[in-house]
Amino acid sequence: MRFVTFTGHPRGSWREGRPGLWLRDANVILDLAAWMGRQGLRRPLDPPAHYADWFDLDGPWPGLARAASAAAADAGRLAEWRDAGLVLPFDRTPLLAPVPRPGKIVCIGLNYRDHAAEARMPVPEWPLLFAKYSSAVVGSGAGIELPVSSGRVDYEAELAVVIGRRTRRVVSAEALDAVFGYTNANDVSERDFQKRDGQWVRAKSCDTFAPLGPAIVTPDEVRDPNALPIRLRLNGQMLQDSNTDQFVFGIAQLIEYISATATLEPGDVILTGTPPGVGFARKPPVFLKPGDLVEVEIGDFGVLANRVAGAGQ
Repeated sequence: MRFVTFTGHPRGSWREGRPGLWLRDANVILDLAAWMGRQGLRRPLDPPAHYADWFDLDGPWPGLARAASAAAADAGRLAEWRDAGLVLPFDRTPLLAPVPRPGKIVCIGLNYRDHAAEARMPVPEWPLLFAKYSSAVVGSGAGIELPVSSGRVDYEAELAVVIGRRTRRVVSAEALDAVFGYTNANDVSERDFQKRDGQWVRAKSCDTFAPLGPAIVTPDEVRDPNALPIRLRLNGQMLQDSNTDQFVFGIAQLIEYISATATLEPGDVILTGTPPGVGFARKPPVFLKPGDLVEVEIGDFGVLANRVAGAGQ
């Protein structure tokens, strides 16, 4: 199942995001809210009290979405939904981040062995945690805005983990049961801010510095999240090309470590670190400039694509 959040339709738009399923074989989006209405669902199931409820594996919403996904395998049913206006073209439907406003974004530094070597830093003995503000989140197709007086904005392709149940002090053997799914992320970073501040929050949390998407891919479609190709292209040139098998700490270890001191909740996002090839480490350095197109691709998750804009554009 591939969960998306979309904002409109060629004949109109909604101010707030709507939940949908990317039916990849047909390259369309099923409007989940409209589908549920067609099923005649009533309160307390219609609608969810909070958007994060869609990711709560202990609530009704993921099961309903999965039922819709299974029904979509019937070509006749899909044709019926098209006729009823429940299906939108994926390529012409504006997307938000699939988690439009995470409660927490927990990030991991230096979590690829090859990136630690590139940065000339030792491999960490335990996960290095920092945070991004949720207000930095944008979806695929949105612009990355360069801050005023900024000269060194960098890209970082990352695998993002979306949490699916309230999790506290879980052991690694059970940690993956807390995962709703996975998506592409770009941990955009302002290197001057990072160096000047001596810590990373401001440098990582500027508006638009957390692109996510296009879709959340559920674990049943991911054979091994710790063995996924991860790539980033800048204006078509491959600048990062690695694999999550280079993780220092696997996803289950990260969830165990984070949840030991901070309760994870449905809709929280973990950014698992970036591989080598980041701009500051290249010779000569490569930093983002207006007009650049940044694309992150992980496995067969689809492409997270964002164009860079100048300050205030």
